[in-house]
Amino acid sequence: MINVTINGDTHRLDSDLNLNDLLRKLDIEEDKVAIEHNREIVPKSTFDNVMVGDGDNLEIVHFIGGG
Repeated sequence: MINVTINGDTHRLDSDLNLNDLLRKLDIEEDKVAIEHNREIVPKSTFDNVMVGDGDNLEIVHFIGGG
């Protein structure tokens, strides 16, 4: 088990995941988010390559359209 902080809340995960796997697990559409991983903005093109590990801190901003 690993512990990560997502938007200020602690989450326990079964194992290390990449960012796209984490978004799927959280049921968040990957094309409508921006992610900061340990204080660095992550380009969407690298979501498959960036692994989330024990003690990591994530901020996930979900964009919602409206008028």
